[in-house]
Amino acid sequence: MARYRCLGLLLALFSLTACTVWREHTVTKWADATGGEGLERSFWREVKDKNWRELEKHLAGNYTASTPHGRLDRAQALQHFQQLQIKDFSLAETEVQLNGNTLVVTYSLTLQGSGPSDPLPAGPLRAMSVWQQQKSGWVVIAQSIGFSR
Repeated sequence: MARYRCLGLLLALFSLTACTVWREHTVTKWADATGGEGLERSFWREVKDKNWRELEKHLAGNYTASTPHGRLDRAQALQHFQQLQIKDFSLAETEVQLNGNTLVVTYSLTLQGSGPSDPLPAGPLRAMSVWQQQKSGWVVIAQSIGFSR
C-alpha cells in the first residue's frame, strides 16, 4: 500500500514540474530588469511613456541605430523616438546571448501607434540590440530595427 502512495506522490510531483507556479516577472522600472528581455521592455516602455530623461541615461554616448530609414546617431535616434506616438508594444521570439559584460538581444517587435507622418508598420519588425554593462548600469550601444520577411 505504501508503495502505491509513493508512486501517487511522485506522479503528482512530476505533474507540477510542467506548471508555472509564479507569474511572469513584470518589469516596471529599469532596476527590475534581470536580463536582456527586461532591458528591451524597459527601453520601449520609456519610448511609449515619453520618459526621455530616463531613456537618455540608458543610451551610450556612441549609440548607433540602423533602421529602414538609414543610420541614426544618438541625437538623431532620440529625435526619431520623440516623434513616435506608441500606444502599445509587444516583444516575441526573444533570444539573448551573453558575452562578458555585453548582451546581444534579438527579437520580434510589434508597435501600435504612429510615426511622424504615417502609421507604424502593422506587422512585426525584426530587432537586435547590443547592451553593455558599465559603471552607471546597462546602456544600449547599438540597435538594428528592420522589417520582417
